[in-house]
Amino acid sequence: MAPPRRAAVLGSPIAHSLSPVLHRAAYAELGLDDWSYDRFEVDEAALPDFVAELDASWAGLSLTMPLKRAIIPLLDGISDTAASVEAVNTVVFTDDGRRVGDNTDIPGMIAALRERGVETVDSAAILGAGATASSAVAALARVCTGPVTAYVRSETRAAEMRGWGERLGVDVRTADWSAAAEALHAPLVIATTPAGTTDALAAEVPSAPGTLFDVLYDPWPTALAAAWSGNGGGVVGGLDLLVHQAVFQVEQMTGRSPAPLRAMRTAGEDALRAR
Repeated sequence: MAPPRRAAVLGSPIAHSLSPVLHRAAYAELGLDDWSYDRFEVDEAALPDFVAELDASWAGLSLTMPLKRAIIPLLDGISDTAASVEAVNTVVFTDDGRRVGDNTDIPGMIAALRERGVETVDSAAILGAGATASSAVAALARVCTGPVTAYVRSETRAAEMRGWGERLGVDVRTADWSAAAEALHAPLVIATTPAGTTDALAAEVPSAPGTLFDVLYDPWPTALAAAWSGNGGGVVGGLDLLVHQAVFQVEQMTGRSPAPLRAMRTAGEDALRAR
């Protein structure tokens, strides 16, 4: 009989994380009754000691902010996908004791878009330039055939976004946040900003919008997402991203495929309604 296996999500703050709900739903559906998934409040200073104390019962870790880069020096290797954005959100503990990092946010974004029928677009816009924006650029490298315009608040952020574009092979152009309403006319808009940041843009949604991918999931819908769907546009939400990236994590950590997408999404929706 196989020994019990453990996994968890680490970050700070972490109390809001839906990852335990999603992963536990997957374990239940897959019949992995001896698997557990928890959450731990861990900041950058505490991360090395936490990782050093993990034993052979551990199968993997999920990482959220601010640990996606801090984890990299503690690993034995990372995937090309993770290296492309210098961010790891998934660690898998292999049978031979290695700790290998990956980034499932990028394929998660692509899968969430494809689920809603978005395979390719000829241009796109990104609202914001934070950590999620670099993953958005990497996803657009596989989805967008033309230019991507990032709307940002400073020249420093603009330079960072153009740098990600050069690194990832995407024609990234930048514009000041004051012109963010122009972004809403792109066939695909990815909003990567914190809650409330795009609320003022809700009144500017065009009459026939394309697709909005808003990475927030709580509160949901955002004012922008509500206005977008109200005008007939397609909307991909943060829960879609969270579920799809978690599907890839479950498959890597458990070795079982396919992970139960529908059961995981239902569990996430139920948890959000209960908040």
